[in-house]
Amino acid sequence: MLFLLASCYNNEIIEDDYLDDSIVIGVPGSPITPGDPLNLSYPCENGMAGMYPCSGYDLLARISLEDFDSTSGNDNWGWTDPETEKEYVLSGLDDGTAFVDISNPKAPIFLGKLLTATDPSPWRDVKVYNNHAFIVSEAAGHGLQVFDLTRLRDLTEKQNFTVDSHLTEFGNAHNIAINEESGFAYVIGSSLYNGGPVFIDINDPKNPIIVGGYEADSYTHDAQIVIYDGPDPNFQGKELLFGSNSDGGNNNQVVIVDVTDKESPKRVNSITYENGGYTHQGYLSEDHKYFFLGDELDEFKFGSPTLTRIFDLTNLMDPVLHYNYFAGVNAIDHNGYSKGDFFFIASYTAGLRVLDISKIGIKEITEFGFFDTYPQDNNAKFDGVWNVYPYFESGVIAINDINSGLFLVKASE
Repeated sequence: MLFLLASCYNNEIIEDDYLDDSIVIGVPGSPITPGDPLNLSYPCENGMAGMYPCSGYDLLARISLEDFDSTSGNDNWGWTDPETEKEYVLSGLDDGTAFVDISNPKAPIFLGKLLTATDPSPWRDVKVYNNHAFIVSEAAGHGLQVFDLTRLRDLTEKQNFTVDSHLTEFGNAHNIAINEESGFAYVIGSSLYNGGPVFIDINDPKNPIIVGGYEADSYTHDAQIVIYDGPDPNFQGKELLFGSNSDGGNNNQVVIVDVTDKESPKRVNSITYENGGYTHQGYLSEDHKYFFLGDELDEFKFGSPTLTRIFDLTNLMDPVLHYNYFAGVNAIDHNGYSKGDFFFIASYTAGLRVLDISKIGIKEITEFGFFDTYPQDNNAKFDGVWNVYPYFESGVIAINDINSGLFLVKASE
């Protein structure tokens, strides 16, 4: 089934029976109980942090799916309160989105959930803009949930939250991307615009307005949108969308679209490559020169080690394959994000993998470290880490594991 593969999950839920000392947090309406009565923090020593294989990353805490009262995990994102400077994880779950205060990352506080708008679904995606969370799901009729994150301040009881706004002009969607510089959200994989990106003005977060879309290249699975500040002078200052597009067959490509004019988006170019399985997700280096692409099914179909394709975008009209990085494991790569000289990959059964990309110009990439939340194996299957969020100022990395919930890790000192 195309959408099964496209949506990154095979509906096989494996119960985590490895840890019994889970965090005790209570039920909605109960007083919030911060912390973990049993110490779940483990330094990475001799290749292990407790029961988890690791290199260079310590385990700070974990909140299990049982603690969330959920069945599976999926996407996650983060928010830092500009007033209090507290950090929060927004953890996607099959039945909603959990909000976790990690201002003390060794004693995270589960504040409650915003339940799914319709039915539970293994697929949920969340991003943040202007102190609001924007959430979509593959659940039928779900639409776009908007939640004011400032409501998390000074909570004394854990609760199920209600939405602040709900856009229902589209039904289910696979993903959402936001360009914080322009104040536009891009909902993708919906029933609108042939599955291509839907342009939504969120400058007034509680009043999202659909203003257009792009459908010329059919289904978009994921996207990154930036105000381009890269080496190609012909596009500097333009709002460009880099979409990972696939039809589940041989049509696998990265589509570059100029979306500066929402009423008249213009296709710039596309990137194709050999031995593709499913063009899943990609991310630009911070200088916008390189694009790191993850194909979700190449390891599964061809049996190769985990492969990250890196394209040189010096000339957007003539992108070239710069380097193929093969990891030392055979797991499937899922979502990846750049931050400075590092690239952070959610690599399913191989967990979080962190690459040093400081020498990408001379085609030298090394693995800086990893934290493996799925110690059973590193095989090419759809278990383990769905997403990682590496952008907290504290250096804490939030890992969402399909089978085991939320992990908080940090580089060893």
